[in-house]
Amino acid sequence: MIKGVMKNFIYKYVLFVWLCCSTMSIAQEIAISGLIIDSTISRQGHDFANQISRFWQEIPNTFGKNVVVKEIILPQAGTQVDVIFDNKIVYRTYFGRRLLPLDEKVNQAVVRLVDAVAQQNIGEEHPDLADDEW
Repeated sequence: MIKGVMKNFIYKYVLFVWLCCSTMSIAQEIAISGLIIDSTISRQGHDFANQISRFWQEIPNTFGKNVVVKEIILPQAGTQVDVIFDNKIVYRTYFGRRLLPLDEKVNQAVVRLVDAVAQQNIGEEHPDLADDEW
């Protein structure tokens, strides 16, 4: 009985080690870009976040960088949507109750995101420069 339990334990241990080693080699080959966290509540907010996420996949150097699209209800006015990158509000817009085309607002948000990514990359490449340049 003990031999069977020990054999089963060794088999499971070897299988576990093999799975860990194989997933480590796979994880090194796959590069996952940053995430877009959709914290919107309306249909228009979800559409806005989805369109931004399509552009976000095409932006270079976004590995490990995350964006939050957050929507807040404004009573009797509609909603406020913030695009947050690196814990800073990069873009803010307002949606009324009517569904309007989002193309212009999405383009503005993407331009601001690209600029924020570029500014962060410059800061990482040149850490000796302070924000006030002194």
